[in-house]
Amino acid sequence: MVVVLAAAAIFAYERQRAAFDDAIDHSIASRADDVATLVRPDGRGLAATPRGGRLSESEEGFVQVLTPSGRLIDGTSPVRRAALRPDEARRAARSPTEIQRVVPGIEGRARMLARPVPVDGGTLVVVAGSSLHDRDDALAGLLRSFLIGGATAVLLASAIGYALAAVGLAPVEAMRRRARQISLGRGAERLPLPEAHDEIRRLGETLNQMLARLEASFERERRFLADASHELRTPLAVVKAELEAAMRNGDGATVRESLHSALEETDHLAHLAEDLLLIARADDGRLPVRPEQIPIRELLERTRDRFADRAGEQGRAIEVDVAGDLRAPIDPLRGRQALGNLVDNALRHGVGAIGLSAHRDGDAVEIDVSDEGPGFSRELAPRAFERFARRDGAARERPAAGLGLAIVRAIAEAHGGTATIVSAPSEGATVRLRMPLAEAR
Repeated sequence: MVVVLAAAAIFAYERQRAAFDDAIDHSIASRADDVATLVRPDGRGLAATPRGGRLSESEEGFVQVLTPSGRLIDGTSPVRRAALRPDEARRAARSPTEIQRVVPGIEGRARMLARPVPVDGGTLVVVAGSSLHDRDDALAGLLRSFLIGGATAVLLASAIGYALAAVGLAPVEAMRRRARQISLGRGAERLPLPEAHDEIRRLGETLNQMLARLEASFERERRFLADASHELRTPLAVVKAELEAAMRNGDGATVRESLHSALEETDHLAHLAEDLLLIARADDGRLPVRPEQIPIRELLERTRDRFADRAGEQGRAIEVDVAGDLRAPIDPLRGRQALGNLVDNALRHGVGAIGLSAHRDGDAVEIDVSDEGPGFSRELAPRAFERFARRDGAARERPAAGLGLAIVRAIAEAHGGTATIVSAPSEGATVRLRMPLAEAR
């Protein structure tokens, strides 16, 4: 808009200036012709006009008769001295000459036309001039009008353009706000569509179709996970019962050893089925928790006692450190499950003593489970709580491996809390559960 207005203003300004100049040039040329007819043949000045008087005088213009050397012979007010310099007069005596400069007695600059006039015995120079003051004032006023009007036009165009753009993009902003709120776990939410059947509406329809496909794919995966977990529980329970019966009734050390190994693997598979079912419920947004105000020290000590024998077999200790008499609304079963997964990870992947500590931080209680092992690598730490996350190249020792931390996070979030890694790499592994002191709504 600025470029267009500037180009239009320059064009109009130049056209108006050319029109003014043409009018002034025509005026002084006509006046010079009139004066040339009044020059006396003897070269002694101007003759009287046909009406018997001299030329009319004007504050804006003047006429003069000069010798080729620049001496003033005759003229009109307000210029009392020769308007041309000697060199200019000599040049004008040979051919018509246009000169534009400041002349004493004339307001502003003056435009002059000097032309030769033959007389008896030689040549004189007739000069007709006019002030450019009125022309310059008119052009300056035109320029001010362009500046004020152009600035106003740009502001108005900007405001109108902004308003039109805001109205035109309002459907896009509405879709953006809704897109920030859409989650696959919250049901069939879709982007709002504008009433106009334009490109924005077609874009919204395409995005809604994409959301429908993603939601269908997500729902199929979730149903598969839940169905697989339910289907695995029954046959695994039967297999476990049969293996326990074989152990009670079988003979031979080899048979008992094989049956014991099979029973252990079956326990792992049963654990996997339970973990998958828990993950499916967490993804569905309805992980069942029954919070109770339980002593944190008691929760940590029970976890320590549960793994004391296993830790003793590895020559490791489990230490409990609780600051004060802390209580928090935690589901006892889910709390033991989350802490059990963390201690199990510490026993399998860490070294040294395992620390179970808790302290209050504002409106929450923070429970840390740490060990003296190598800690989480830089590659694993950002995705440690993802399902089946493991170090690059690590083998899957058990069917349930890789779900422990994902379950810990699901349990923490079901209580309105968080699960994070707070230790730096190569400084041991520390996982922190942050549980609110008030029951999550």
